[in-house]
Amino acid sequence: MSALFSVKIITPEKTFFDGETQMLIVRSSDGELGIMANHISLVTNLPSSPLRLQNEDGTWHTASLSQGLLKVGNNSATVLADAVEWAEDIDFAWAKRSEEDARTRLKNHTRGEYEYELAEMKLRRSLNRQFVAKQM
Repeated sequence: MSALFSVKIITPEKTFFDGETQMLIVRSSDGELGIMANHISLVTNLPSSPLRLQNEDGTWHTASLSQGLLKVGNNSATVLADAVEWAEDIDFAWAKRSEEDARTRLKNHTRGEYEYELAEMKLRRSLNRQFVAKQM
């Protein structure tokens, strides 16, 4: 068994996860990162992507991360995220409808750049949620 380290995943609404893990796998703007105990300190952006945690007993748990930040240091990792949900909690049909709505907004775009970026973000999040849900 690998050494454990502390992981905390926080959204604006709640602490999504707070516990000890063997490994955390996230996608950063520079590529996929595997974080283990005593990892070098870092801070990085996280796009909408899968997030995986390996528990103390070796089992893996996957969640859908809707963009955020990762801070690693002092044998701990903290993820600050817009939203996170476990794969088994994702409503696939709702995620599909969200994708269709985002694509419609992008196709019929007539407003400013901000609305366009919101629709792109919604599309990335819905595609990520569907991808993570299919992994179950």
